Amino acid sequence: MPTKLIMPLLGEAVTDATVVKWLRSIGDKVEQYDPILEVNTDKVDTEIPSPSSGVILAEFAKEGEVIKVGTLLGWIGQPGEAVPGENSLEQQGELPQVTTSLPQPAETDLLQPTLHRELGFISPVVAKIASEHNVDLSKIHGTGMGGRITKKDIEKFLEVQKPSPISSTPITFPSPDSTSVRSEVYPSESAFTIRPQTTIRKAIAEHMVLSEHTAPHVSTIMEVDMTRVTTHRYANKENFASEGVNLTFTAYFVSASVTALKAYPIVNSSWSEEGVRIFNSINIGMATALGEEGLIVPVIKHAENLSLLGIARLVNDLSIRARAHKLQPEEVKGGTFTITNHGVTGSLFATPIINQPQCAILGVGVIQKRPVVISDPTMGDLLAIRPMMYLSLTFDHRIIDGAIADYFLARVVDSLKNWS
Repeated sequence: MPTKLIMPLLGEAVTDATVVKWLRSIGDKVEQYDPILEVNTDKVDTEIPSPSSGVILAEFAKEGEVIKVGTLLGWIGQPGEAVPGENSLEQQGELPQVTTSLPQPAETDLLQPTLHRELGFISPVVAKIASEHNVDLSKIHGTGMGGRITKKDIEKFLEVQKPSPISSTPITFPSPDSTSVRSEVYPSESAFTIRPQTTIRKAIAEHMVLSEHTAPHVSTIMEVDMTRVTTHRYANKENFASEGVNLTFTAYFVSASVTALKAYPIVNSSWSEEGVRIFNSINIGMATALGEEGLIVPVIKHAENLSLLGIARLVNDLSIRARAHKLQPEEVKGGTFTITNHGVTGSLFATPIINQPQCAILGVGVIQKRPVVISDPTMGDLLAIRPMMYLSLTFDHRIIDGAIADYFLARVVDSLKNWS
């Protein structure tokens, strides 16, 4: 009897994954635990192993498709064995049937993927667009797996709808397919090259748009004298290296953020309609650039219990494995506060987008030597050269106001400025 290849549960709260690519083809021989296909969850690539030895008899999922946990992906068996039933995910009974209508989702439900008992899986982006445009999803023909409604499906549906008049004189617009619009808005096809969107880039795009639509973003900016931090780092780099750890500035930023989050725990929180959820543990997300691929945010769990050495060790480990695509799904989940060090590329300051559903994100600029005025008790004001750095805090104005944000950021500044 052939063995089912099922989409496994890859971590807590992981409900689906995107198929990146099949590593083996139908007819290929595999041993138990050999990797068969690669999937992506929250920008982490994971290999799905074979549940048994044999040959691949059938592959149902297509590359680029979103697959729910528990979905039948294929069959493994012996050469010549028949595959039970038809080669269809729907006919195998693994996916819910698509029939009638879906009520408009509540605003608080838009942050989570939904599995409607009649329409099947509805992604957060589709649910958001449907709510904003008052779209009855039962009127849309889904082209995704098992009849799933995709973002392209609902966008195409909206394109063909005529706008409702707001006055006695109807407002008309040229057709999106008209030659005049295409010639005015778009360059000729020979003027550009299409680069297909990657799974990571799509995930980033959806998450960023969702964040901007979810939370009112406000930013505050301060600068800090990094003299004591740079001195401490220079004096301790060799000691840390003897422990196999590269002491980077990021470890200091994490440590200073932990100090400030302990002083102002309201920043270590997320919004809910029932009340603000203030987290007991401090889990710092560390934005890590992957070049043109995008970025990923591994999480330093329970950072409040770590020394500078412990933080630096985890910063090294997570960043190295992130760039090598070796992170586990759980290592990019559970963050309560995020730091993005855009200064590594020379940026002075930025106003980053909040990593939902968190309350705030800290942006760290480049460290530059600049002339500054310092006050000396005996000599008065002096002009000195100091390593200076801008810090920005973008926060959810539903949860905290400007004063609390400033107090928090000032605490981060104080920790770095007076490092000992």
